[in-house]
Amino acid sequence: MMTKRILALFDVDGTLTVPRNKVTAEMYQTLMNLKKSGVSVGIVGGSDLSKQYEQMGETILSDFDYVFSENGLVAYEKGKLIKVTSIKDYLGEDRIKEFVNFTLRALADIDIPIKRGTFIEFRKGMFNISPIGRNCSQEERDDFEKYDHQHQVRAKLVQLLQERFKDYNLKYSIGGQISFDVFPEGWDKTFCLQYVKDHFDEIHFFGDKTQKGGNDYEIFEHELTVGHSVKTYHDTIKAIDELWLSKQ
Repeated sequence: MMTKRILALFDVDGTLTVPRNKVTAEMYQTLMNLKKSGVSVGIVGGSDLSKQYEQMGETILSDFDYVFSENGLVAYEKGKLIKVTSIKDYLGEDRIKEFVNFTLRALADIDIPIKRGTFIEFRKGMFNISPIGRNCSQEERDDFEKYDHQHQVRAKLVQLLQERFKDYNLKYSIGGQISFDVFPEGWDKTFCLQYVKDHFDEIHFFGDKTQKGGNDYEIFEHELTVGHSVKTYHDTIKAIDELWLSKQ
């Protein structure tokens, strides 16, 4: 009987780590045990590779079968870079400038308790926009997350940008504690599936922001994946154990 080819694909923030924190030794060891059991292991996140290194360690390219940065716009397989896709080529400089200028003006008009710096981060495949600014402290992140939950700061800004740039074919995804991503339609986490769909019989995806509007929703619901919703990395360890490790 042929062995099923299985890929376990994990979101990073909130799924393998506490948001913006480093992975624990227990979580990492569980992933290594899963790989040893014959299941291929991959990670997919909206962050760039340097942030994935910060959270998951600098050996991820050799430790995991697949590493997808920026939703798979930067794709690695078994340590080798296989493809880079850029939003710059998709939108063009004039549209990028128009979008950034409008967004900066909108951010300036938002009244929130504190603001720091790095409000717009331009990545290979997306803009990451943060009303408080990405270089706030962890405590300030936690406070903003609570404030945003109550006042819907990010959701209101997303609505404004959707209306203003409706002909740009962009998608908006609120994730993490302080920011949201903006990227071309179809450039969400499902983008990475093109690199794995022909190599596996089953693709399991684990994420924490799986509700509609969350940045794991599209891949969680996708017909090619078996979706698993978790709240913390403890849930992820438990799910891996129940699905695979306890059956060895």
